[in-house]
Amino acid sequence: MLPEKPAAQAAPTRSAAAYNARVKSLASLVLSSLLPLAAHAQVDATGDYLSRMDADGDGRVSLAEYQDWMSYAFDGMDRNRDGTLTPDELPGGKGQPVTREGYRARIAATFNKQDVDRDGTLDARELAAPPR
Repeated sequence: MLPEKPAAQAAPTRSAAAYNARVKSLASLVLSSLLPLAAHAQVDATGDYLSRMDADGDGRVSLAEYQDWMSYAFDGMDRNRDGTLTPDELPGGKGQPVTREGYRARIAATFNKQDVDRDGTLDARELAAPPR
């Protein structure tokens, strides 16, 4: 027969509370130490994204490069490849037809909002920032 454990209710509760507090403190410390790494990873990811968009490799994205890269969505929806998204090709199957030129004009408007320094190109910082 196994010996019975002594009944000590208060002590385990206090040590469990202390343990939980230590775990929360440690978790907070770990998370706060990882935040700079997460921010760094985001910058690296933006740099990777920039390098993919930057067709001429000059470290900046021109309007034409931006439009060409962002046109993947249009190309994916234009099933019959006629240069116009008809209602049946649009999400939800509704809406006015959208031409490639109209789509590129919308992309240009977004580009212009992101080009904060108005130099006609996007650097990694501008590319990562939300449009204004």
